[in-house]
Amino acid sequence: MSAIEKEQHLPVPGLASLLQRPGMVFSPDCPSRQVLQTVTSRWAVLVLVALLAGTHRFSELRRKIGGVSEKMLAQTLQALEQDGFVSRKSFPVVPPHVEYSLTPMGSEIAKQVESMTDWINQNLYRIMQHKAAQQDDATT
Repeated sequence: MSAIEKEQHLPVPGLASLLQRPGMVFSPDCPSRQVLQTVTSRWAVLVLVALLAGTHRFSELRRKIGGVSEKMLAQTLQALEQDGFVSRKSFPVVPPHVEYSLTPMGSEIAKQVESMTDWINQNLYRIMQHKAAQQDDATT
């Protein structure tokens, strides 16, 4: 069998195998781009880190994450739920009682973004110094 014939008989890789190849995130067509956009949004990072502490109700999350609107929190939780990072449990009571918690996969990604937020918190002074220096350079 020639090389061309062998190549024609190779199985076509499925989506799962394509997504497991490193470097696909740099491709504009890679679905990982949407996941990155969701997970690295300001509100998603804060939701994921907040949920590392355990299950929260919507109102608890809103109080804990200062500045987030109800609409943005609802959209963020919905996006994280669609990606499989957050679990939503609704209780049939009046008024409605809904709890949010991390899925096992959500815990994995939350620990990753928590490392990033920890680094930012630990280095905030340096970052702010750099910004101030940049502003001083721009005005002189």
